[in-house]
Amino acid sequence: MGRPRIALLSNPRSTGNVAQLPRIRAFCAEHPDVFHYEVERAEQIGHAMKTIARVKPKLLVINGGDGTVQAALTELYNGDHFAAGALPPVAVLPSGKTNLIAMDLGVHGDPVRSLERLIALAQGDLGPHLVAREMIALSGGAKGGKPVIGMFLGGAGLADIMLYCRNRIYPLGLPNGLSHVLTAFAVVLRQVFGLRAGFLPPDPRPLSISVRKGAAITGRFALLAVTTLEKLLLSGELDGQGRGTLKFVAVEQRAGSLLNAFFASLGGKLGTRKMAGVHVEEADEISIEGDSSQVILDGETFSAEIGMPIFLRRAAPLSFVRLAA
Repeated sequence: MGRPRIALLSNPRSTGNVAQLPRIRAFCAEHPDVFHYEVERAEQIGHAMKTIARVKPKLLVINGGDGTVQAALTELYNGDHFAAGALPPVAVLPSGKTNLIAMDLGVHGDPVRSLERLIALAQGDLGPHLVAREMIALSGGAKGGKPVIGMFLGGAGLADIMLYCRNRIYPLGLPNGLSHVLTAFAVVLRQVFGLRAGFLPPDPRPLSISVRKGAAITGRFALLAVTTLEKLLLSGELDGQGRGTLKFVAVEQRAGSLLNAFFASLGGKLGTRKMAGVHVEEADEISIEGDSSQVILDGETFSAEIGMPIFLRRAAPLSFVRLAA
């Protein structure tokens, strides 16, 4: 029997895997060309990558939510487990509460069917299906340590909303779609109508954001997003100015600015013209400083402190497998 064509890294605790993992395990048992490795904690991913590197897979598939993907990408960058030139391309199965990365790569629906398609692709030339994605390297902040690698960062009011959904809405046990509708309703009450109540998301904390070492943008922001993904949360592609690879959007805490940005995004016009209180840039480096203001990079939370800013830089691209729609 030849070496496995695919290595599959699964997180059994990802939301979608609670129901789907038994099917995935049964599928892998029937396909000896798939090397399946399961981890339950982020600190296990380093050992997983070391083991996966030994089987020299043609393709690495990550089966988990965005947080699992972020931890795996960080280990790929920092772990030095693969020989030079032997880093496999990456594919992502949608198996968590949020799956922005999987959506960006055209992977959706049933994860077993997606795995079947990936196996079929791995039997031939993967070249036509590969896309390069620039990475975000996050360093600094309260945690410090080695850079963390990801593809989407939410901060200011957006991070507050994501944490609100995670900590207040998801524990209700409702379906994902209904949870997101309730969160959106709370956001409209708080951000658009300015209502304040203990059951609504909190006020965003003040931030100072520097892009391309220029003048800092300061204030309270309803939304802060930095991404290398082709599509943002609100749909259309971000139309930047071509000055860098980190796509940056910040919307000030004003109802008019938020509504203008929302409708511009729906129409695919975000960034094509200047709007009061809406900042759209592309850059190679961004710094964020705040008073214990939270940012979330692909599911992991970091804190931007006064005197301990978070730095975002472009990292070398990785190859990903994109499935045709």
